[in-house]
Parts: sequence; structure tokens; C-alpha cells
Amino acid sequence: MTTATADLDADRDPDPDLDLDDEQTSPAPGGYQLPEALDGGYAVLRRGVRLAPAFTKGLGLTITFALIATVGRIVIPLTVQQSLDHGILAEGGPDYGVVRNMVAFSAVAVLATAVSAYLMNFRLYTSSERGLAQVRTKAFRHIHDLSLLHQQTEQRGALVSRVTSDIDTVTVFIQEGGMQLFVAAAQVTVVTIVMAVFSWQLTILVWVCFVPLFLVMRKIQKRTGRAYRKVRRRYGKMLGEVSEALVGADVLRAYGIEDRVGGRIGAAVESTRDSQVRTQRLIVITFSMGELVVGLVNSAIVVVGVLLGVGGHLSAGDLAAMLFLVNLFISPVQFATEMLNEAQNAIAGWRRIVGLLEQPPDVADPGAAGLAPPDGPLGVGFEEVAFAYPGGAPVLHSLTTQITPRTRVAVVGETGSGKTTFAKLLTRLMDPSSGRILINGVPLKDIDFETLRSRMVMVPQDGFLFDMTVGDNVRYGKPGASDAEVRRAFADLGLTDWLDGLPQGLATRVGQRGESLSAGERQLVALARAYIADPDLLVLDEATSAVDPATEVRITRALDGLTRGRTSIAIAHRLSTAEAADEVFVFDAGEIVERGPHRELVGAGGVYSGLYESWARQQGS
Repeated sequence: MTTATADLDADRDPDPDLDLDDEQTSPAPGGYQLPEALDGGYAVLRRGVRLAPAFTKGLGLTITFALIATVGRIVIPLTVQQSLDHGILAEGGPDYGVVRNMVAFSAVAVLATAVSAYLMNFRLYTSSERGLAQVRTKAFRHIHDLSLLHQQTEQRGALVSRVTSDIDTVTVFIQEGGMQLFVAAAQVTVVTIVMAVFSWQLTILVWVCFVPLFLVMRKIQKRTGRAYRKVRRRYGKMLGEVSEALVGADVLRAYGIEDRVGGRIGAAVESTRDSQVRTQRLIVITFSMGELVVGLVNSAIVVVGVLLGVGGHLSAGDLAAMLFLVNLFISPVQFATEMLNEAQNAIAGWRRIVGLLEQPPDVADPGAAGLAPPDGPLGVGFEEVAFAYPGGAPVLHSLTTQITPRTRVAVVGETGSGKTTFAKLLTRLMDPSSGRILINGVPLKDIDFETLRSRMVMVPQDGFLFDMTVGDNVRYGKPGASDAEVRRAFADLGLTDWLDGLPQGLATRVGQRGESLSAGERQLVALARAYIADPDLLVLDEATSAVDPATEVRITRALDGLTRGRTSIAIAHRLSTAEAADEVFVFDAGEIVERGPHRELVGAGGVYSGLYESWARQQGS
């Protein structure tokens, strides 16, 4: 057994038939669980509907059409009874006028039923798609409102499953079963009343046969709900494994570990399959019990109905109508049995979606109540800022420092010294555990995101690009920018020669994640994107890491144009970036242990001096 298989087996139930409640006792990946008050299925559905007002818009009219369609189905048994007792078997011989009238009335009723059913389904599909689109949008935006820290606690594929497959389960239920469950309940109620009018004895017989099934189903539904929650969770885990393997495909090939990762994915697929099989086993039990009861009811109605007819308590028309009515009673009960199972799947999906949306963003946007720093270059202040990842030791310790406007700062330090955390806190990808950060005297937490993102831009280390053209990727920095403006950005950064060397210039497609370009070329596009955004404060994370010397020269030249006249903070591995900075911050063990111009720090004999000597030796070797 592979390690991956063993890991997944550890997550399996010791008794698959009895232990279906693990999600109630262990947190879901990422910790996105519902508050205890929303644990019930009805509460989950109610909260989910509130998330999207489009679900209930015009619901009254849709229900009206549903009721008309339901009542219309009862007309046929009534016309059959009237045609037999007062038409064909009428005293004095057949009365074909009654039969003709009943047939005409039935035709009108069938047409009205069909039109009402069409209007009901059309409105249901329209409102459900609008509502689900609202939920997808909210879920996607909420994921981005959560800090990177929260996002990193759950696999990307599992997060994607919240917005796709989990919502798909809700879509199927609402469009194929949600309103139909209401129609089924209404139909059972109306049919029961009409049956009681014809024969209260047979009506009681029908219910006596079905009540035990309803009681057993109630218990099975609870187990089915727990089983479906496990299915949704394991499905998300499977998507996470698959997406991770696809993103890291080059690493898998480079290290020849396709079989090992394939084993992990296979184990995840098998785990999902096993959960699905256990769930379907419960559904098959329910369905089989329903079929047994249906057969029993039909047999009992025929036998008892004939006996009542022989005793003079039931006419031929009444018995025929009862047989039609029993079928109208049975069909919605069978349908409800199947749809209640689908409802458990939908509730499991809703639970994961609502659990995500109930997770409050720990990096909250003040929105309209937010403040804006004064116009002009931005200065930065850290006041007793500390940060620790959950369950970990502090990464930053009571950091206090100031960065004056238009200063170019280089941040250096060993791996794990806290410099990247410093950048993430400054750009508010995370919030500090304590202390505060000021931008031109305004607390960073009080600045609305729209203002913050328009005046502060971070260029990440990987230079992530979207599967679009070079020009379109740059335009993310300034939506609506013309080709001329984009070209001017490359020209101002001294990158015209590189741009002209591309196969189709600005129209060159970069591929998924920008993989058609080299790492350095992706960084050049990212710098142009930052430049055209024209921020007042710029944060660059390892801008010159992992590039060839020629590209480094281009990046260095572009950085000079990009940072000129702006406040900039550059996290640097290559200390050539520090040489060009106005000031250098030296991080060590979560603290700024040295700061000052490059020349002063090199001669001070401290931490920076050691770093510089090590870097110089590497350059000379």
C-alpha cells in the first residue's frame, strides 16, 4: 500500500455502515463549518435561499401555477367516475351526453394542467439560475475576500468545488425536485381528501400501508444526509489532489513521481467512490421499500375495493376513480422518496457553500466607511506590529519603523527572517496579530480596498499572467488602456526591444499562467502592468530572482523607471537591488536589526555585511 493510500484509508470509516457522522466531529478542510445554529437541514436551506433573493422573486405566482397543475391532475379520476356512474352505467341506459361533456371537460383540464406546468417550470428554471448565479458570484468574491492565510488552509481544488460542483448539486435539486416536492405534497393532500370522499375505508388502508414507510424513511434520511456530506467533502478533496497534480505536472515528470502521485489521486478517487457507493446503498434500500409498499397498496386496493363493491358500499365508477387516485397518490410519494435523497445531497452542498460564506473575512473591507490617504507620494509607518501564523511562533516581533515618501527601500534577510510577511502585511494580504500600519498617517485597516489597490501595487515573485495576450495582461493594471498606452509603458521601462522581439508583439498569447514565456519575461510583463497602474506605493517581491543575467539587466533597468519618484519596497535576494536603493532594511528572526544606505551597512561589519560578502563570493565564483 502506498503512503498516500494509507493516509486516505486513515480517513475512512472503521465501520462504513455505522460511522457516517465524522463531519460533525471533525472540521472540514479549511475550517469552513456552519455555525451550530445552522446545522439543521431546513436552517441550511433557509440561509442558502436568503443568500440569493432571486430564488424567491415571483415565487407566489410560481406556486399558483403549481397548484393549478396539481388540481388539474385530479380532474381525470373525477371525470372517469362521472362518465361511468352517470354516463355509461346510468339508469335507463348510457347517457352519451354526460360522457361527451366529461371528455370535453377533461381535455380543457389537461390543457390547463400542461400550460400551468410549463409556466411553473419555466419560472422555476429562470429564478433558480438567477439565484445560483448570485450564489456563485458571492462565493467567488468571498473566497477572494478571505486572506491568503485562510485560502492556504484549503486545497485550491476544494475551493473550486465550492463554486462549481457543490452549487451544481443545488442546481439539480432546485430545478428537478425542489418545486416538485411542493407539488407532490400538495397532490398527496388533495388526493387524500378526494379519496376520502369516495371511500374513507380505502383511504385509511392506503395510509396504513404508507405510514411505516414514512417512519423508516425519516431515519434513513438522517443517515443519508450524513453520507452525502461525506461525499461532498471527499469530492472536494479529490478535486484538490487532481488540480495540484495538473499544476505541478512539470515537477512530477522531472522527478519521475507520476506513479506515486497517481497513487494519491487513485486513492482519492477510490475514497470518493466508496462514499458514493455507501450512500447509494441507503438510497437503494429506500427505493426498494417504496416499490414493495406500492405493490402492496395496489393489491390491497383491488381486493378490498372489490369486496366493498360486492357489498354495495362502492360503485364501479368510485372503484375506478379510486384506482386512478391511488396512482396519483403513489407517484408523488415515489418521486418524493427519490427527491428527498437528492435533497440530502443538495443540503450537503449548501452546507459547504453556506459554511464558506459564513466564514467572516479576517481582512475586512471598510467599504464606503473607509478613509483615503492624502493625495501624493505615500509614506509608511509600522507601530509595534507583530504577526504569528496560527499555531506557530511569532514571525514578526513588535516591529516599529517609518518609510518616508519617495524612498526606495530594499528588504533583505535570510529565508524565514520575516521579509515576505512584512510585504504581505503592508499590502494587506494579511492583517497583523497586534499593532497597526499607517499610510500617510491613516490606519491601513481604515482604507477601503478600492482606494488601497489603486494607490498601492504589489508585483509578486512569480509574475503571474492570465491566459491572454501580453497587452491584455498589462491592461489589468489600467482597464481600457489603448495599445498605444501599453506600448508607451514598455517604452518608458526600456523594454521596447524585448516587446518587438515577440512573435506578435502585444498580441502574443502568453498561455496558461504565462507558461509560453520564461520566468524573467513574465516578470517584465508584470512590471509593465504595475507601471501602467501608476501607483503611489510599489511593493516588489523578489523581482530579480531566478532570471538569467541578460533578463536581469532588463529587469533592473525597468525597475529603475518603475520606482523613480515613487515610494517602493523591494524584497531582494540579489543584493544588486539593495545597492540601488536609498535605504536597506535588514531582517533577522522577525526584527529589523539594521537599516541604512548600502555603503554604510557594508562597512558596518554586521548582518548585512555578511550577507553582502556571501553574495559577492557567489558572483565571483
